[in-house]
Amino acid sequence: MEKPIYFDHAATTPVCEQALEKMLPYFSEVFGNPNSQHAFGRESAKAVDEARDTIAKIINCKSSELYFTAGGTESDNWALRGVANAYRERGKHIIISPIEHAAMLSTAKALAKDGFTVEYMKVDEEGFVDLAHLKSIVRKDTIFVGCMLANNEVGTIEPIKEIAEIAHSVGAVCFTDAVQAAGVLKIDVKDLGVDLMSMSSHKIYGPKGVGALYIRNGVKVQSILTGGHQERMKRGGTTNVPAIVGFSTAFEIAEKELDQNFKYVSSLRDHFIDRVLNEVPFVKLNGPRQNRLPANADFSFKFIEGESILFSLDLAGICVSSGSACSSGSLEPSHVLLALGLPEELAHGSIRFSFGKHNTIEQVDYAVETIKSAVKRLREMSPLFKSEGEIKYV
Repeated sequence: MEKPIYFDHAATTPVCEQALEKMLPYFSEVFGNPNSQHAFGRESAKAVDEARDTIAKIINCKSSELYFTAGGTESDNWALRGVANAYRERGKHIIISPIEHAAMLSTAKALAKDGFTVEYMKVDEEGFVDLAHLKSIVRKDTIFVGCMLANNEVGTIEPIKEIAEIAHSVGAVCFTDAVQAAGVLKIDVKDLGVDLMSMSSHKIYGPKGVGALYIRNGVKVQSILTGGHQERMKRGGTTNVPAIVGFSTAFEIAEKELDQNFKYVSSLRDHFIDRVLNEVPFVKLNGPRQNRLPANADFSFKFIEGESILFSLDLAGICVSSGSACSSGSLEPSHVLLALGLPEELAHGSIRFSFGKHNTIEQVDYAVETIKSAVKRLREMSPLFKSEGEIKYV
């Protein structure tokens, strides 16, 4: 195929035309700083206010509860550090899942060095949080309970409502990372019962470098970026007006197309999963078949390294990932797959495929045929595979 096929939408997505068109005037025509007290500033401020109102309406919160950030990593950091520092007099016990994004896990490790106690809720072999275990470890001094709404590697959609109820039973703040879920799943923060929620624009066909943090009114969160009076004195830094406009436009389109995209992308995913499981031996689907993000298909291929498959697919014009884009430079096996109980050698052989609304069934079929050829060739070079005997490929 002449043009590369993109199956890495969990890492990032192309900016949709509508969002790009809406952004363009704010780079050169409507360029005022929205915090300036003049006509240029007021026009930019109006655009930011409208964007905030649009996103707040989609997730069912008040505009005053939504704060723009530079993306999911900042939002995650702000949520965890901000709550920890604001409530440290009440307690220093933090609970998160072991399959969180690196932004959460790294922040939790840093807080542990600062005197906080970090405990990890158990997950099962499909990535679902063990609610009974969570109930057993929450305590009176627990101040923060955090869990992804949907996992970025294996696609598991977590029982956030139940997690929030358990957190609130001891007076803890409940946070969810919705970076992979926003614009893909129907989200209502009131229904979920969460106190904080992070989102990112570039996962839903919006621009990179912008995201948001929902903070329920009444929840104390200390600022981590100090400086000016932006974001109602909560977050310093010049407001990124073009990106915010693009974010809200992309989110609005994603919400309108949510049902049709969910159905279509799910059909591509299911067709892909069925073919791989039926036609490639010694392969394991990571994560559940149900309660899974519509775009996600994560496989472990026994006897070979995931990077070898990734490079083989790349040479054939197919773009995929060996895990989270933020950790792809690491030689360590996926912390998510290890938490699910996979042995290191199987975790090393994992590839994440994540489909988008512009992909086609023909592209999926081409990918399957390429995978079959690549896996067969790589296994023929593997001494571990040869010891298993002759395997027939469909």
